[in-house]
Amino acid sequence: MNLNSLLEQAKIAASMASEEILKVYHSGDFEIEAKDDQSPLTRADQAAHQVIAAVLEKTSFPILSEEGAQIPFSQRKSWETFWLIDPLDGTKEFIKRNGEFTVNIALIHQHQPILGVVQTPVTADLYSAIKASGAQKNGRNIQCASFDLHQSRLKVVASRSHLNAETQVFLDNLIKPEILSKGSSLKLLMVAEGEAHLYPRFAPTMEWDTAAAQIIVEEAGGQVIIQNSQTPVNYNKESLLNPYFLVQGKEKNFS
Repeated sequence: MNLNSLLEQAKIAASMASEEILKVYHSGDFEIEAKDDQSPLTRADQAAHQVIAAVLEKTSFPILSEEGAQIPFSQRKSWETFWLIDPLDGTKEFIKRNGEFTVNIALIHQHQPILGVVQTPVTADLYSAIKASGAQKNGRNIQCASFDLHQSRLKVVASRSHLNAETQVFLDNLIKPEILSKGSSLKLLMVAEGEAHLYPRFAPTMEWDTAAAQIIVEEAGGQVIIQNSQTPVNYNKESLLNPYFLVQGKEKNFS
């Protein structure tokens, strides 16, 4: 498996998807529909999926996409390696026109991401990582910030207006945390590039929301771990719903 070649394919797919998304974004004609779970779906989601699939179908790996056909677990459980895609992560941000949405492409191998690309169409920032090769933003290496849970003013990514009880308990155990907010997978990437120390996500997400950003966080020196554990979030479960998790930078160890 040539991961460098596959990364280039993923970058091309993300760039082409971004172009399609921006065509719709600048037109203002979103043609918003409601999916089965009542979350919004736009013409941009569908156009991005189509161009990504067209590029990645040329590789030898199957594709699981938020906007693709539903694939039963009985079929995909035998997949050792596959593409996991969110063609437009942050559709609500897209509709709000705040620019905080991304294209997420991950390659999953044995339930863990080994390659990830996240592109922000509006700013044209490109984040990428390959297992054991570090993480980059626009071709430059990025690193998570080091932190100690006992220090004050840790930067924590969380919603200012919709804190649930579990997240509030987490914040209450910190010393004067600074709350930051962002849309889509950019929340994980804030930790990856050292703009935030922690991102507690104690609310529902789907596998395609996190996989690409997870490998970028990990290769930047951080972790994406299941709540109250040291176990990384894993992929291609029977249910594609993620467990609650914590994204963190490099925790200082004291003996």
